[in-house]
Amino acid sequence: MANQKLSLRLLVDTVANKVLFAEAGKDFVDFLFYMMLLPIGTVIELLKMKDGKVHVGGLSDLYKSIEAFSSDYIQPNVTKDTVLKPISSMLVAPPTTPVLKDALAVGTKRFYLCNSYPSSHHVSDAPGTPCPSCNSTLSREITYVAPKSSKGDTASSSGGYVKGVVTYMVMDNLEVKPMSAISVATLINKLHVKDVGSLVEKHVDVGFDEGMKILKVALESRAVLTTAFLENDCLP
Repeated sequence: MANQKLSLRLLVDTVANKVLFAEAGKDFVDFLFYMMLLPIGTVIELLKMKDGKVHVGGLSDLYKSIEAFSSDYIQPNVTKDTVLKPISSMLVAPPTTPVLKDALAVGTKRFYLCNSYPSSHHVSDAPGTPCPSCNSTLSREITYVAPKSSKGDTASSSGGYVKGVVTYMVMDNLEVKPMSAISVATLINKLHVKDVGSLVEKHVDVGFDEGMKILKVALESRAVLTTAFLENDCLP
């Protein structure tokens, strides 16, 4: 999948063969924040895009059983994709992080009013849904207009989640904090790094495949960056 790649600079302890932290920009941190919004069905779908199959305990088996589930038993106003690919039914705008922009691209979100509006004020994102007030169908299409960027908590269509004026420190366990010379020195001291000469920088690119590896490892381990980027490396 041809997504734009992000650049990360890792600080690696070659003695312990461990990533101490990554120096990251706004786009990568936005990706980490966005991971927290993903429904379970979407997580499994994304991991399948990378590997063709994925094992997440019983959730993988549940996912496969829903895939094979006969549509004859599904409610008429929903589809299996509502459960298996919920991101398309939940997002108003596609993710702004380049790592996922192509994989989770969705169209403009549309909503439907009752035909008897303004007598009824009910709205749905599923056309044809019966109106609770008059039992007419919600089929009068309206288009959602996302608000412009503000100081609120919601990411705008171009603003993402964190500010781009600073560099961020992402720990091996994905803990995120603003980066400073003091925070780096404090971390090195806290981790009891005795030989500063054993620390080396490693530059890596993060695209869809690497992002999915981070997501998968984060479900299994706290040593996320070490496992994702050093697992097959032979460091000096």
